[in-house]
Amino acid sequence: MIGTWRWNAGFGVLGAGLTVMFSIGSNPLSTMLLRSLFAFISFFILAYAARMALAFILKPPGILAVQDEAAESAGTQLDYTTPDNPDELNDLLKAQLQGGAGTPGAAQASPESEGQSGDFKPLSPPQLVTADNKSPEQLANVLRHLTGE
Repeated sequence: MIGTWRWNAGFGVLGAGLTVMFSIGSNPLSTMLLRSLFAFISFFILAYAARMALAFILKPPGILAVQDEAAESAGTQLDYTTPDNPDELNDLLKAQLQGGAGTPGAAQASPESEGQSGDFKPLSPPQLVTADNKSPEQLANVLRHLTGE
């Protein structure tokens, strides 16, 4: 549970104090003290219930503890392996540098992966064109068009 019995005592005193404040003018002293005692006991027990509810709400479930352990160990080990045959690795690197879609092991690949890897082409945006070869009339028309004249 969260906190100590002092929290319960504090809530009990708060309940007893509120009871005394609201009943001081309308009840005799003995009735007021008896009701404040009952209020103290009630608030003391309610504080235990509230503390248990808070402990239940704020306690992380057991699943989160397992995920936290997995998250802490994530990225601590690197499990990459290179091919055992260095010639195959060199062929793969050469194929990448040359921009070829076919790889040395392409004949052994499944037909599904051939269609996917053969169709891929990296993004090649168009180059910017300079206005060096434009005539002054064309440039003036473009300027008029942009300014709305």
